[in-house]
Amino acid sequence: MKNLYKIYKKGTTLAFISVFTFGVFSCQTDLLDPVPKTQLIDQYAFDTPDRVSLQVNNLYTAVKNGQFLGGRYQVYNDIRAEDFLNRTTNGVTGLLVWNQTVTETSQNDVISLWNTAYAAINQINVFLQGLEDNDAKFVPPVFASDYKTVTLPAFKAEARLLRALSYHCLLQIYAKPYTLGNPSVNKGLPLRLQAETSLANNDLKRSSVEEVYSQIISDLDFAEQNLPLTYGSSAATLNVTRAHKNTAIALKTRVYLTMGNYASVITEANKIVSETVPFKAATGVPHALQASIASVFASPQETTESILSFPFTAQNAPGTQNQLAFYYRSSSTSSTNPGGGEYSLNPKKGVGILGDTAGWPVTDARRSFAYKVSTEYFWGKYPSGTPYIDKAPVIRYAEVLLNLSEAIARTTADVDAKALALLNAVRQRADASVTLAPADNAELLSAIKLERRIEFLGEGIRSMDILRLNEDFPAKASVGAVPSTALNYIWPIPAPELAANKLMERNE
Repeated sequence: MKNLYKIYKKGTTLAFISVFTFGVFSCQTDLLDPVPKTQLIDQYAFDTPDRVSLQVNNLYTAVKNGQFLGGRYQVYNDIRAEDFLNRTTNGVTGLLVWNQTVTETSQNDVISLWNTAYAAINQINVFLQGLEDNDAKFVPPVFASDYKTVTLPAFKAEARLLRALSYHCLLQIYAKPYTLGNPSVNKGLPLRLQAETSLANNDLKRSSVEEVYSQIISDLDFAEQNLPLTYGSSAATLNVTRAHKNTAIALKTRVYLTMGNYASVITEANKIVSETVPFKAATGVPHALQASIASVFASPQETTESILSFPFTAQNAPGTQNQLAFYYRSSSTSSTNPGGGEYSLNPKKGVGILGDTAGWPVTDARRSFAYKVSTEYFWGKYPSGTPYIDKAPVIRYAEVLLNLSEAIARTTADVDAKALALLNAVRQRADASVTLAPADNAELLSAIKLERRIEFLGEGIRSMDILRLNEDFPAKASVGAVPSTALNYIWPIPAPELAANKLMERNE
């Protein structure tokens, strides 16, 4: 299925009508004319930096939609794995995702996530085309003399970073992992890079997994070169909620890790991470592990550990049944800040991480996020109650450190001292009483994998790790294991896309 944004005939690139084509497209001319007086006409939309900046803000809004990176994407990547138990059997809030039975007609997850992500991608492409079409305007005296060399490339860079992030997320759901089989042959995604305002290019075949990853890296390289170092030492909110150079570099460590390109993970991470403990960022935003893990998620969630998170307000919330706290907090009114109680933690020893008191000791501060209501355990990493406006995390500095630790460990044959120091930095921040001391490289890699599972519980990392390592999805409760060879190891392509795009192929 193809997601389009139709621009008003005499309208604006600031406001779009989202159009989802399901094989049949109906154009209502009353939606195209007249122009609402509250909207800018398109020929004026790029006339000032402020107007361009407003459009960039809209790109973030599209990507942080609750159906995508505002909540559901993170939830889906956790509940597919083994650490959460479904409580409500609600098809709207991920039941089919949890029990690994989604189909190409699953509206609330398979179709909705695809629609929302591609809608955001097209909005980004429309914006980039608008910049190109209005290039002649970006010179004095209309703009300040440095606009073309500083601000305009930064706006492009933010857009391309968001496009790269969106495509990488889609790959983790709808395509085989880069490390499974041949990425130059395996089917990836329709790689839509041009603005679509009609059905002329509705048919587009899937690019290979390798081709889509290549575009992602290209976008992130451009972003790194053109984004600002920081938004200022006093701009805590912007340094967390807007992309900067370290955002692009950090995301590249994640992307290269999913590609199994460990040398590039090391190269990218070393641009940020200092050589010695406490491994504070050496340039740009001064990223660092916080002394307390609780402080990272305490309101307003704007410490230097958060590299990119999406913000919300009561007037701009993720939307009903999309919010992270809603999924993971208990619904009991006797608990503090109750949520929807959709998922509880899996306490079964040998399956759920909560039951692993040997690998995750009770002295670990991260266990304080778990709380018991009656006989069940819930996850309180996201502390707010209704309307659940905790920031939705995209990437934290702890991940960069563990990405680097793993990449070093996978390119050496022993227990590398720096890889171990990076691992212990994350563990000891939460539990100073523990010093991990693996006996060999295999134990080191196992410890890093466990640490990632603990540190990012509820942040949407678990399924990505399973996929990139070509591991089976473990069995849980009544749900059997899903091997990497199974058809449902990845999600099916949505039925509306198959109907509307004649060149689209199913996963097989």
